[in-house]
Amino acid sequence: MRRVVAGLFVSLDGVVEAPEKWQLPYFNDEMGEAVGAAMAASDAMLLGRVTYQEFASYWPGTSSEDQPFADYINNTQKYVVSTTLENVAGWRNSTLISENIAEEIAELKRQPGKDIAITGSGTLVHSLLQDDLLDELGLMVHPVVVSSGKRLFEDGGDEKGLKLVDSKTFSTGVIYLTYQPAGKEAEG
Repeated sequence: MRRVVAGLFVSLDGVVEAPEKWQLPYFNDEMGEAVGAAMAASDAMLLGRVTYQEFASYWPGTSSEDQPFADYINNTQKYVVSTTLENVAGWRNSTLISENIAEEIAELKRQPGKDIAITGSGTLVHSLLQDDLLDELGLMVHPVVVSSGKRLFEDGGDEKGLKLVDSKTFSTGVIYLTYQPAGKEAEG
């Protein structure tokens, strides 16, 4: 069974919104290797509406000569979770999931293949964790207090226990924490 694996940049105060505004000073080769390893372990992406719209406005016109991850992002199958978008035909390899979302994602997990990666998409990550569909949560905690913006875990939702399965500290002070839902055995 495939795993759904999320990776997010997060500030010390839990903000995940607009990381392009605060995480770049901390991005180095260590982080690049970690992000690259996650990409290599996956062959599909799940994106929420906001992340999809941000990515679709930037990545299709970008090449690996400009950004090292462009080929992966443009060529990988993307599943876009949204109840408001009408189509995602503007970016190749994109499929819209707008109904029976939990069932559709559970079906994707049953298909053969590598991990299904989530980049950003905090609302989606929170929903999948609540629905017991998230298998791994990687947080790159940045040594910065952003003070405002969307947080990964806003008020509401059920308590969910997580267990730490790995941690790394990068030279920039970023701590990479990898969690699995408590009670799930390591897979993959």
